[in-house]
Amino acid sequence: MKFVQVVSFETERLEEMQQVLQEAGQRNAGKPGGPTYRMLLKDRDNPNRYAALLEFESYDEAMRNSDDPETGQLAERLGALCIGDRVYTNYDVLEAGELK
Repeated sequence: MKFVQVVSFETERLEEMQQVLQEAGQRNAGKPGGPTYRMLLKDRDNPNRYAALLEFESYDEAMRNSDDPETGQLAERLGALCIGDRVYTNYDVLEAGELK
């Protein structure tokens, strides 16, 4: 079953975060077990609030990714660019598909 993690956070340093994420994406290109889909959302009512949506093939894949030391280092770098704490929410995907 596909699994999605949503990370909510606030930052005034989005461009720096995006640079860190781009570098991590280049390092991890083709590496199995990472996210299969990602989306970055901006809160229209709070210009410093964002949510990152990360899809994985399964909960187990997501947990293996979380346990990877590189993921921990990335989380620390991103956390240093945040205002306050990040909030992690975990979801099993029950249904998905494009609407036409």
